[in-house]
Amino acid sequence: MALPTRPFLVVYIVWHPAFAAGHAVAATLYDHFRRKLFENVAGGTGLSVLYRSEPPAGAAAPLPIDFDEGETAAVVVLFDDAFVGDEAYMAWLKDTAERAEAKGLGSRVFPVAMDAALTRSGMAEQAVRWDKWGGVDGAGRTRRLVSSLSYQFARMLRSYLERLRHPADEDEALERYLKKVQVFLSHSKRDVNGERIAKEIRKALFDGEGLSSFFDVHDIAPGLRFDKVILNQVRVSAVVAIHTDSFSSREWCRREILEAKRASVPLVIANCLADLDERGFPYMGNVPVVRMDPARVDRIEDVIGRLLDEVLKNFLWRCRVELVRAEAGERVRFLPRPPELLSLAGLDRSAEGQTILVYPDPPLGAEEQRLFEEIAPDVRLRSLTEWVAESEA
Repeated sequence: MALPTRPFLVVYIVWHPAFAAGHAVAATLYDHFRRKLFENVAGGTGLSVLYRSEPPAGAAAPLPIDFDEGETAAVVVLFDDAFVGDEAYMAWLKDTAERAEAKGLGSRVFPVAMDAALTRSGMAEQAVRWDKWGGVDGAGRTRRLVSSLSYQFARMLRSYLERLRHPADEDEALERYLKKVQVFLSHSKRDVNGERIAKEIRKALFDGEGLSSFFDVHDIAPGLRFDKVILNQVRVSAVVAIHTDSFSSREWCRREILEAKRASVPLVIANCLADLDERGFPYMGNVPVVRMDPARVDRIEDVIGRLLDEVLKNFLWRCRVELVRAEAGERVRFLPRPPELLSLAGLDRSAEGQTILVYPDPPLGAEEQRLFEEIAPDVRLRSLTEWVAESEA
């Protein structure tokens, strides 16, 4: 079985060598997008992150971008006074933007306005406005930049995935690209913190990247059944579960978690316990957990950033699976996160032969493997690398 040889996403980070903070910002982006988190779902060495800053010997501008190096390519330009004042760099950027536009939605240039230089540059591209993030320290700005880029990269991969599944004309492709990521906020109204924190996260989502948030207090239209709307929204959203003291005791909170797990949607737990949870809901594990003080609510951007990581990771995994799904057979099921006992729900185990659950690397530990073997001996667990190796044997 042949896996793709090109990375799904190549990220180029470009800055002028005279921009003093350029390398530090680029290094932070590099460290984030080169994490094991993405390597485990994208395969190989994960996301490719390449620098373009110093021109080669005898040249006045960086090396050109090779838009065929990956399935998609993102050019992140840290745009400042030094960049706009250098004619060679501006000519390089203009040529790069034109070639990216000619390649379609799989190749994008993302200017990041580090200062006011963008307004006098004449660039038509919509920029990420670092310069407008007042009242936020350097680390906070970098964290916000990471989240903004994660959101844009996820859009690119979603567009690529849709092209694989349903080739369409340019107008339809642009419409799909512009579709917002929908976020569902699962919370309890039983204690004072649940709804308050949900409203603060919702406000941050709309004030930040304009993510389309589903919020049951405001968004269920009259005449529609509450239960059907809620469960449908969970299945098509990225989910933040706001784990306050009464969360686990509420039937609908539990149902929302179970539905999110069954649908394999991106899910992050915001741990906002003020005192204790009398009976922790057992199905809230196996996903990222971000601790947030319920009184200060001071880590909303960390929660949103981690959720966007999960969204990006999910699209990387779905792209990779799409290219091998045709060769998988009916008894293979792909999971975007390590399997748990809930993963057995909904499996057709009546037919002869074993069902195979394929999940991102690394392989499960021996203790989890033994539990599955005891409860479901007819189900095999394989990381994607293990499954591919067996298929090629």
